[in-house]
Amino acid sequence: MRRFLVALTLLSGGSSAFLSDGHAVELQVAYSTLWGRNGELWRPAGRLPDFSYAGYRNGEQAIPDYPVTTNVETFGAKGDDDLDDTEAFQAALAATESGAIFVPAGRYAIRGVLRITRPGVVLRGAGADRTTLFFPTPLQAIEPNDSATTAGRPTSNYSWSGGLVRLQGSLGSKVLTPITAGALRGERLVMVAKPQALSVGQVVEIRVSDTPENTLTRHLYSDDPGDVSKINGKMTASLITRITRIEGDRIELERHLRFDVRPEWSPVVRVFAPTVQNSGVEDLTFEFPVTPYEGHFTEQGFNPVAFANVAYCWARRLRFINPDSGPMVGGVFNEVSDVVFESKRPADKKGNQGHHGIYLQHIGDHLFTRFDIRMRFIHDITVSRCAGVVVSQGKGPDLCFDNHKRAPYETLFTALDLGKGTRPWSSGGGQALGKHAGARITFWNLRAAKALSEPPRNYAPWSMNIVGVDLSPPAMADPRGAWREFVAGEAVYPPDLHAAQLARRLKERSR
Repeated sequence: MRRFLVALTLLSGGSSAFLSDGHAVELQVAYSTLWGRNGELWRPAGRLPDFSYAGYRNGEQAIPDYPVTTNVETFGAKGDDDLDDTEAFQAALAATESGAIFVPAGRYAIRGVLRITRPGVVLRGAGADRTTLFFPTPLQAIEPNDSATTAGRPTSNYSWSGGLVRLQGSLGSKVLTPITAGALRGERLVMVAKPQALSVGQVVEIRVSDTPENTLTRHLYSDDPGDVSKINGKMTASLITRITRIEGDRIELERHLRFDVRPEWSPVVRVFAPTVQNSGVEDLTFEFPVTPYEGHFTEQGFNPVAFANVAYCWARRLRFINPDSGPMVGGVFNEVSDVVFESKRPADKKGNQGHHGIYLQHIGDHLFTRFDIRMRFIHDITVSRCAGVVVSQGKGPDLCFDNHKRAPYETLFTALDLGKGTRPWSSGGGQALGKHAGARITFWNLRAAKALSEPPRNYAPWSMNIVGVDLSPPAMADPRGAWREFVAGEAVYPPDLHAAQLARRLKERSR
């Protein structure tokens, strides 16, 4: 029987609730001992991370609606005529310094890559039900990019990267000052060599780099990493945060550190200066040809949208039809919301119609929310080499959480409908690159048609949190081991942990 844990609107002060169809039910409300009623049990250095900074402008501002400054029709684009509109779209992008590029209702054929390389530029349709971009040619045919898997199998890099609409920029890489002393996760004060290079209110990157012995990698796995012999000391960890105070050689950060700062990891403060921010793609359908899906690593790059080294950008109110993969999201603080995935492609022998539904990576703090996946990918939701990602308020026919190794840590999956619930932990990633998920990955209020299986031992370290999720094994709460909070018939509050953490932070900030 399906458990309604997140499709509820709880009435304050009581145990009544309403299902999404409006019928009232009586439920007992449970509060996690990691959070409490209103966050009073949360601790900065505890096992439950602060996920409230994910997404556009850390949830502190709404995504803007820019005025239209350009229309693709001005440059010769015409919908519904089957002629190639690539040059018209590229000319409109080149001519737009800022604002929205409007794509009127119609179906436009695009046979090249469209790039957004400026801040404050949006590609906007008349609505996903009215404006369609049809891409008949895959990326591999447009811009060949051969590669191989970690096992040496030939493939295309577009199997796991790239998009036909690309937001491309740079985040800045200059070192402002070394950090001169250690600090612990959960703290906000760090000592620096050159405080004069910094200023109050400045947004910076706190960055640490691994040793040849993979000591940072092990830390990002709560010292329970599995086999990391092929990491080869290449991991880094970053936190993008604002400086709130400078006293002598000590700086105070707005955010709590989500990793230790140790001298052996060459800690530095780096400039954070994204060249592309506040840009997006919205109100469009991306359509690809109906071709049979040939299976894993055969993808040629029918990928709609990619974010590369950009910040505070978005893709919203979109529909993807017949994709190889969905959005490829790199950089930091980017948001994908209100998107639908559909496919008429004949499936492979395993029933898959695509590779990655979404791929979230790089620094992280991305938000993927309010989505409807109506097809089956090999990896529905992929997270790799990043931190602070939030996946919320979405559904799929049989969702899986593909934590793709290389220590994707402090990730939150909350308020999700998994559908059948037969493969939640199905994950990929190369050999000897660590367990699939990193430290303090958190699953909060998931529902499915059946009780979920226990994650396999190689899925995540001991610090994984599972709250409000019906698992076959009994609940348990071990401060140095498995954390499973669930009682049948009880609704765990808050339904969406990210929303609750953000509301609490914004309330405290306004005081």
